[in-house]
Amino acid sequence: MGVAQDERRLLSELFAEVGPDAPTLCDPWRTRDLAAHLVLRERRPDAAAGILVKPLAGHTRKVQDAYAAKPWDELVALVRTGPPKWSPYVLLDELVNSVEYFVHHEDVRRAAADWRPRSPDPVRDAALWSGLRRVGKLTYRSSPVGVVLRRPDGESVTVKAGSNPVVLTGQVSELVLHAFGRERVEVEFDGDPDAVAAVENVNRSL
Repeated sequence: MGVAQDERRLLSELFAEVGPDAPTLCDPWRTRDLAAHLVLRERRPDAAAGILVKPLAGHTRKVQDAYAAKPWDELVALVRTGPPKWSPYVLLDELVNSVEYFVHHEDVRRAAADWRPRSPDPVRDAALWSGLRRVGKLTYRSSPVGVVLRRPDGESVTVKAGSNPVVLTGQVSELVLHAFGRERVEVEFDGDPDAVAAVENVNRSL
């Protein structure tokens, strides 16, 4: 099994455990909304476009709400079984879903008051680091200062070139979550205080 499949399985198990109305870091979404988002993304390409294209957002919301209204066990089963055979996600699962499912798994895990970071995992972290090197250039694009992401082993990547750079150091999993706009992360910042504040407050959405 790959990282995407592992995270899909773990998230499905967590969904079943916490139920449809548990909080997530994607506030105001509850777990049923997050599950519906994942199913829509893989099964309804006509509606998935509205995730990024605002004029299509109304159609996306209508389809997502319809999925969210399904019985919880049925909705979780759709997440667990993954994309249908005709979906491009079947071939691109590891490339596009490793980071996606890791982040959303953490969205549910870290919404709990007693959350703790998971231990590093070489296979998972390699996939996350590869995705972070690509996506970080998009999510930090509006930073007014340079941004460097550094792993504990010293390997780093510059995701935003610029003056007065800020270095973010943390486990790969924590760097990924920060890059995707999550605040419940364990990351250290090194740089000028004003520059650090700018990076902490930058809009990190895709």
